[in-house]
Amino acid sequence: MKTFFLEADKWDEHCVLDGQEAKHAIKVLRMKTGDTVRLLDGKGREGTFIITDTTKHTVSLEQQEIIEHPKPESEHYVAIGWGKSVRRGWIFEKAVEFGAAGLWFWQADRSQSKVPVEIKEGWEGQMQAGAKQCDNPWVPELATFTDGAKGVMNRAAEFDNIFMLWEGQSPSDILSSAQLDLSGKTLFIIGPEGGFSDAEANYFQEQGAKPVSLGKRILRWETAALLCLGLAWWKGEVNNAAR
Repeated sequence: MKTFFLEADKWDEHCVLDGQEAKHAIKVLRMKTGDTVRLLDGKGREGTFIITDTTKHTVSLEQQEIIEHPKPESEHYVAIGWGKSVRRGWIFEKAVEFGAAGLWFWQADRSQSKVPVEIKEGWEGQMQAGAKQCDNPWVPELATFTDGAKGVMNRAAEFDNIFMLWEGQSPSDILSSAQLDLSGKTLFIIGPEGGFSDAEANYFQEQGAKPVSLGKRILRWETAALLCLGLAWWKGEVNNAAR
């Protein structure tokens, strides 16, 4: 069954696909009246719909079944120091595949350019594509922080667990299986190319972030981010299989 994305506020017993989703359904997939499709809204809702009509630019749908997926017991976020765009694009889809609850970008002292104030439309599109590809009903929260480390910690004030990926002057403890198994909201803070400044490292720790390491090898920021999410996803799958 083909999967499409429709914003949560547009769902109804009778709803309409337009824009790129309709174009893909009509011109690429050649879908027609009577075909069944799956919709996702990125907020945990999945629906089965039948196509009742098509035009050059729209697909009319009639609801058949709705499934509400609960939020996971453990939610994992990554806050990444703003870096080069050449290695940023693919992280959106991969974060969805690994079930990230949030993907944040913050202005670090060593960032090579300015983090945008507003979320770019293309970022959301890439994550929606990832959700459709892997059938994840949840799309991560996107956020940018122009006020740097302070903005990150203000947003994470109510989080249950906060880790910063940092070697410091001496090696930090390796991120453990038990830490991946913690319930509630967990945030992994990752620096940009060049790492955290001393001021940032001190601030994060003063605010309660625990320094952890992923090992001796120096990893690029996007590798570190996806490794944290991948390990957390794997740990969740192991726990689910054991139940």
